[in-house]
Amino acid sequence: MGMASFDVSTSTLVVFTLFCMSREAAGIQYLHHICSNITTLTFTPNSTYQSNLYKLLSSLSSNAGCEDGFYNTTVGQNASDTVYGLFLCRGDLSTQECQDCVDTATQDVINRYCPIEKETVIWYEECMIRYSDQSFFSTMDTVLKFYVSSHKIISDPDRFNQLLRLTMNESVSQVANVSTGAKKFATKEANFMGSEILYTLEQCTPDISSSDCSICIRDAISVLPECCDGFQGGRILIPSCRIRYEIYPFYRMLNTATPPPMPANLPPPPSRSSQGSGKHKNSSRIIIAALVPAAVVLLIGGFYFLRRARNFLRSRMAANAVATEEKLVESLQFDLVTIEAATKNFSKNNKIGVGGFGEVYKGMLLNGQEIAVKRLSQNSDQGIEAFKTEVVLVAKLQHRNLVRLLGFCYEGNEKILIYEFVANKSLDFFLYDHEKQRLLDWTTRYKIIKGIARGILYLHEDSHFKIIHRDLKASNILLDKNMNPKISDFGISKTFDVGQTQGNTSRVVGTYGYMAPEYAIYGRFSVKSDVYSFGVLVLEIISGRTNNSFSQTDNAADLRSYAWKQWIDGTPLELLDQSLRDSYSSDEVIRCIHIGLLCVPEDPTDRPSMASIHLMLNNNKVSLPPPQEPAFALHRRTEPK
Repeated sequence: MGMASFDVSTSTLVVFTLFCMSREAAGIQYLHHICSNITTLTFTPNSTYQSNLYKLLSSLSSNAGCEDGFYNTTVGQNASDTVYGLFLCRGDLSTQECQDCVDTATQDVINRYCPIEKETVIWYEECMIRYSDQSFFSTMDTVLKFYVSSHKIISDPDRFNQLLRLTMNESVSQVANVSTGAKKFATKEANFMGSEILYTLEQCTPDISSSDCSICIRDAISVLPECCDGFQGGRILIPSCRIRYEIYPFYRMLNTATPPPMPANLPPPPSRSSQGSGKHKNSSRIIIAALVPAAVVLLIGGFYFLRRARNFLRSRMAANAVATEEKLVESLQFDLVTIEAATKNFSKNNKIGVGGFGEVYKGMLLNGQEIAVKRLSQNSDQGIEAFKTEVVLVAKLQHRNLVRLLGFCYEGNEKILIYEFVANKSLDFFLYDHEKQRLLDWTTRYKIIKGIARGILYLHEDSHFKIIHRDLKASNILLDKNMNPKISDFGISKTFDVGQTQGNTSRVVGTYGYMAPEYAIYGRFSVKSDVYSFGVLVLEIISGRTNNSFSQTDNAADLRSYAWKQWIDGTPLELLDQSLRDSYSSDEVIRCIHIGLLCVPEDPTDRPSMASIHLMLNNNKVSLPPPQEPAFALHRRTEPK
């Protein structure tokens, strides 16, 4: 551990880069990243700063096997291109586990998350790396925070929260009161209720002082009521420290010989120091013989009672969680009179769209704000559950490439969603019209493709939930006044828990042509289902044609097969919209066709992740694997691998 300034040969740098691009350590759990996207805090590709950054990442990876699980270093001679960086591994991990995490982090940070940003921090469950063009060593930083809670409710939250605060605060001194440079790490267990045990973890970067560590941990603890009130688990991530708690052991038990403390209201166990003799022993045996059956009955009855009580408390907490969600919904509710006034009683002149779900109207609130009003038809397939899903999901999502929900109205037979007004309608309004598609030059289409990728990546990896959209298509991509794309329509979206990778359904909903074959045929959906839909959408944006607009004269059954035919014939630009023939970048078009084809093979495991796609679109130096034959028809009955 320590700070150093060094130089690495070019050959070492190349080896490191290739190593990072090829390695994927198993079992490393990504949590969150923060990277500054301010122009002044980005670097130019192939610059000295980038070279120094790669050297720093190489050094972090090379030193990840140190016993302390912490290392910081500096690379660069001039102030303008010097890079400061460190890694911190969780205190209970082996050196190999630390090595695997740091290797993954140094790969991900430049290839997936922050390719050109100077200031970055990325957290995994197992480690954290951080770097900047300004020195931050030995300095506490509590400005940047990220927190996430489990979605499971704890029974008796008041008692649990009290125990959590007490346990966390008791561990602060254990973490902080060690010398600067030593491992600042502690875990603690406490008995909560019955067999449930609270497990807590606290850690600081070893370079900060004991007092700063204490301040950082207590600052993290103060966020718990905002983050995790009533939930079974939670994490607070800060660059200088982190805390986590669960009701299951998530770290290597370092103090297994020490049992968790018993609740204060239980009587102490009987003393064995004094033993009777003679008659006392005989009478004791008689009493014990008489009491044992009664004790067994009482014990069984007690367990049964506690089980019923715990189930009751859990059901009450689940009901409270539903009530909390309903309060969120109520805070977004508009009355019907307001909506009717805004849309001039749903005037035909205000109608801006129509679909299977119903109609969309433009409106204006009394404060002058323009809104889009989505009025679901009474015959719409979107029932009350799907309606509530869209309200709750979209209200919690915030991203520039997602449409923003302002509120909703549910009165009588009316189910209405109120969104921000997006000036240029939807992508299909331009894309499939021979006159209007001329307004979409290649630069605009390329921007739309990259914006859609950013939005899907947010849904899959960067929001508080992992969300599968399940209905990505041109009509669900809205365009603002600057032609920036915004993904809309979350009525059939599915939310995944942390660690969940696939779902199944017997009711397949969505739009054929965009559906992945494993979903259309078997009802299986995952993030790779959205990747498939994205691939179809990319090919449509490039060609200006719908997936099913092909006939025998095209010698192809659909857009995917036509794109594949042109690719293997070595004429990929034949796919390009005729209206773009005068002005386009052939390299960008071919790369996008390549990415589109990578997204649509039959086997979902052959499709890239959205993080990889985002990197491919924004870094031309990333090589692309050869595409595989697309899934041409949904009637194929071969079981996906």
